[in-house]
Amino acid sequence: MKIAETFAQMVHNLQYQDLSEEVIDRTKYLALDFIGLAARGSQFESSKPIHDFIRTHGGQGKGIIIGAQDLSPLPQYAALANGSASHSLELDDVINEASLHPAVAVFPAAFALADAYEKSGEDLIVASVIGYEVMGQLGRALNPSSVYARGFHPTGVVGAVAAAATASKLMGLTYEQTVNALGIVGSQAAASMEFLNTGSWTKRLHPGWAAHNGIIAAELAKAGFTGPNSIIEGDKGFAKAYSGELNVGSLTGRYLNEDNFILKSSIKPHACCRYKQGPLDLILEMVKSLDLKPGDIEKINVFIVQTGLPIVAQPEEEKRNPQSTVDAQFSMHFGAAAAVIYRNTLLEQYDDLVVALPEVKEMMKKVYCFRDEELEKEFPKKWPARVEIETTKGTFSNRIDYPKGDPENPLSWEEMITKFNYVTAPVFDQKQQLQLVKGVRTIENFHKVSEFSVLLKGGVFA
Repeated sequence: MKIAETFAQMVHNLQYQDLSEEVIDRTKYLALDFIGLAARGSQFESSKPIHDFIRTHGGQGKGIIIGAQDLSPLPQYAALANGSASHSLELDDVINEASLHPAVAVFPAAFALADAYEKSGEDLIVASVIGYEVMGQLGRALNPSSVYARGFHPTGVVGAVAAAATASKLMGLTYEQTVNALGIVGSQAAASMEFLNTGSWTKRLHPGWAAHNGIIAAELAKAGFTGPNSIIEGDKGFAKAYSGELNVGSLTGRYLNEDNFILKSSIKPHACCRYKQGPLDLILEMVKSLDLKPGDIEKINVFIVQTGLPIVAQPEEEKRNPQSTVDAQFSMHFGAAAAVIYRNTLLEQYDDLVVALPEVKEMMKKVYCFRDEELEKEFPKKWPARVEIETTKGTFSNRIDYPKGDPENPLSWEEMITKFNYVTAPVFDQKQQLQLVKGVRTIENFHKVSEFSVLLKGGVFA
């Protein structure tokens, strides 16, 4: 059986009653995170051109762009906007083993189609679980290090396949149509890592484009268009193009309550690339517990895995001289400097104005990044890090195996709600925030997701 066919079986067979209470709760937890990030990201400068494009070309539909009251486009364009916005903060979740961001590709497709097809909260949950499972299994099997080495962003390329699976479930596609949808979307995936060399916005577009393409692929399949069932493993297929590796044995195409990817997703507490999260946990802990002042710092040595080095640490001179927020989000040198100076690493610290400050630039000169082979032993299942800080008070070092936000070191519901309230403060008032949290935590009770979605535009329940 082809890989697309095994995924199609899961799409066709999995039902809400098959899900454990833990999985249902985790899906709602991750959905709240996505909604908060999409709302805040809708206010970012990079979202404005997307909104302008949609006003002209997005048509009229039931699509809701979170935080944008004046837009109701077709679902594929709502997914494009919400996926791009939610990824722009660099605070979205990560499946460590696959080194990709699932929420920002899966949930935009899920919410857009749940509204368009008048689906229930239960329908949305099960379709989202399927999207996470496809994204995790395929991303892990491709070996993320190989995908990066070829210059591709795993979130964008794998996210398109996951979005197509999610869309197929919500649209009620047959097994054969779902196989075709997956075959079609394999020819639509695209996501280049070249943004690292310029600080441009294209990374933010990747998951939105993936969600958009997943919906288009499902719509085409529903209309009778065909795609190759061998799209993943074929000698001219997806794995060959984007990785060159494929661990077929890890692609079960099955969902298990006790071992699934929606329970393996990590949440970001720092507004930057996931490869920086562990080191920032360590730096912040040492700076605060030891009361280290910027003037005390002589040198900061950061040790990470090899896959992360070209993303956040190399070329060294460029990473020490970020020119934009995007550059700073992918500079370990900047993150370490901000952590020392501000004792925080949220959106305010990644503002363009902060990036240009002389004291930040001076601190970045004291940051050095290295590969530590010892950290590689369990990567990518674990993303460990080690930091050594040389100061006027002495030299201090520490290691972390599970950064804050990993399933083994999770944010509680209360911490998640605090994060949600922080990111949505410029978009929703306190009453709206409370109703959104309540709505998400009870979303399985909505017979139509559209009844909940009025909140996403800033509305309130009567």
